Amino acid sequence: MGRLVPAVTRALDILELFLDSEGPLTAPDITRRLQLPRTTVHELVTTLTARGYLVPVPDQPGRYRLGVRTYQLGSRYAEQLDLAAEGRQVARNVAETCDETVHVAVLEGMEVIYIAKIDSTHAVRMVSAAGRKLPAHCTSVGKMLLASLSEAELDARLEAHGPLTAMTPNSLTEPDALRDALTEVRARGVAVEQRESNPDVSCVAAPVRDSGGRVVAALSVSVPMIRWSDERRDELAALAVKGAAELSGRLGHRGRA
Repeated sequence: MGRLVPAVTRALDILELFLDSEGPLTAPDITRRLQLPRTTVHELVTTLTARGYLVPVPDQPGRYRLGVRTYQLGSRYAEQLDLAAEGRQVARNVAETCDETVHVAVLEGMEVIYIAKIDSTHAVRMVSAAGRKLPAHCTSVGKMLLASLSEAELDARLEAHGPLTAMTPNSLTEPDALRDALTEVRARGVAVEQRESNPDVSCVAAPVRDSGGRVVAALSVSVPMIRWSDERRDELAALAVKGAAELSGRLGHRGRA
């Protein structure tokens, strides 16, 4: 494996700060968050701006936001990733059937990244977006994806991640409790989350498999608690399973897992 280039690593660190930022950043913001020398940050920001990866915010001197080149790269990635494109279509089909919010997500470490989202038409619906990250242990898609890992892989990720943080009082924060929940997910074939990432929302998710049978994503249906019941849960679980199977088929999966 080749040597990492420090300047490139730092430039990417700057760009990745914007993933979790709710607005523009200044050079001092970047310096403080990354603990880099001010001169280094100035040079990197100047270079990224010259190449179109960052742009100054109009009427806000010294503040920067992501530039068009990042959008172009993201768009090209999405075009080449069949999972995202097919996921959006299948999520739309499921959402049209149940009129609830449907997500497709993938696993990265101990977090999930939503790669597709279709909203319901109800006035009360989810505040989320494609590209957002959430702790896997707090979501139905995350538990579904974690349940697909081997025990050794799960243990390694838990050890690397550190303590499990809570998003709501219902979040699982003990590794043993999470392992028990994942055992249940494997037995049921679906994952259920009840107010673990949002106190007003529950979700149900099913696994998406590729042509080799590997779980590569999960599809979920999210419902505000005002529309949640045991009967609704079972109905949506069936729809999630059906949608996940359709998406799996589009990815080349055939037969039973």
